Amino acid sequence: MLKKHQMRQAVRPVSLALICITVSCGMISCGKEKPKEAEAEAPTPVQVEDARRGPIDHIVTSDAVLYPINQANVTAKISSPIKRILVNRGDHVKAGQLVAELESRDLTAAAAESKYMLEQAQANYTAATGATMLDEKTKSEADVAYARQNLEAAKKVYENRVELVKQGALAQKIADDAKVTMVQAQSQFDTVQRHLQTLNSTGQREQTRSAQAQIDAAKAHLETAQAQLSYSQITSPISGVVSDRPVYPGELAAPGTPVISIVDISQVVARTNVPVKDALAIKVGSPATIPGPEGDIAGKVIVVSPAVDPATTTVEVWVQAPNPGEKLKPGGTVHVTIKAETLKDVIIVRAAALLNFDEGGLKVMVVTADNLAHERRITTGVRQGENVEIVTGLQEGEKVIVAGGLGLDDKAKVKIVEAPAEDADDDDK
Repeated sequence: MLKKHQMRQAVRPVSLALICITVSCGMISCGKEKPKEAEAEAPTPVQVEDARRGPIDHIVTSDAVLYPINQANVTAKISSPIKRILVNRGDHVKAGQLVAELESRDLTAAAAESKYMLEQAQANYTAATGATMLDEKTKSEADVAYARQNLEAAKKVYENRVELVKQGALAQKIADDAKVTMVQAQSQFDTVQRHLQTLNSTGQREQTRSAQAQIDAAKAHLETAQAQLSYSQITSPISGVVSDRPVYPGELAAPGTPVISIVDISQVVARTNVPVKDALAIKVGSPATIPGPEGDIAGKVIVVSPAVDPATTTVEVWVQAPNPGEKLKPGGTVHVTIKAETLKDVIIVRAAALLNFDEGGLKVMVVTADNLAHERRITTGVRQGENVEIVTGLQEGEKVIVAGGLGLDDKAKVKIVEAPAEDADDDDK
């Protein structure tokens, strides 16, 4: 009995050892099977889209400050106290509308004086070119006729006395005296005849010219006085809204100092600064939009600065747009969207396909016919919403991973799957 019990005790360690060996062998065999499972690892599911060729809009967006389409600081041209102001801030005015008046009693008197001076000059002109000239010409003609008669009579007397001297009936001294009388008559005739010729040629013209010059001077004086008087009536040069009225009745209006400020906000101009590379594609007339209280407002580019701002290395661009209801206010900020150009035939993919290289730059993952993912280094161009222009690195029709590519290794095994229904609906939207 003792031997049997000893034999049982000896068998137990051997059995335990065999069990341990069996378990260990099982564990070792399991460890050898794990690499085989890794080799059979399932491919990564991905969603793909074809790289397509088509048009894409070059959209430039930037923050801008609003300005009125037109504005004017109305100033006084003369120094005079303000008599009255006819508008207040916020009032709408029309071009040419009277908005303020200055004291003008002295200017009114000066204009009246200039008017009387003109009337006097016109009267002098009438007298110089009318009866006075006719009377003087008539008198001169009569003087010529009288001098001619005297000359003819003196010639006859002289001739008669010369004949008598030849006959010895008259002394020579008497003939000499008759000759002196004839010479004097000839001189008198020549003088009055020249005077008549002067009146007939230059005299009348010069007097008329002098009288006309007096009229012209009087007219210029009157126009100056009337202009000074008109400066007392201050009118609006543009249609718009009164934005400021810094002076009040009784204060002295000085030349160059604004009396009223007016802005035209029927349209607004959004001024923005864009990078040089974007500004190169923007042209005057390019369509643009700015946000309004009731939705986007269509406008257009009216100015593209020809110079670059050295402080910001940007180009200033102006976008003009209507302002319905004058709800957009100058000085406010808006986000401007400009359609710079349309690229008609480029390679396009969705922005979701773009990935970053560890060393910098962009890439996409392309699935080939053997269901392997391959890295492609790319360069991008224009972006429009979810679409991106691919300048280099892709060909039309290649299948680009748009979902599931993040963290995917080059040449990794993939499986193309369809997008979930909600994603497809979102794409349709």
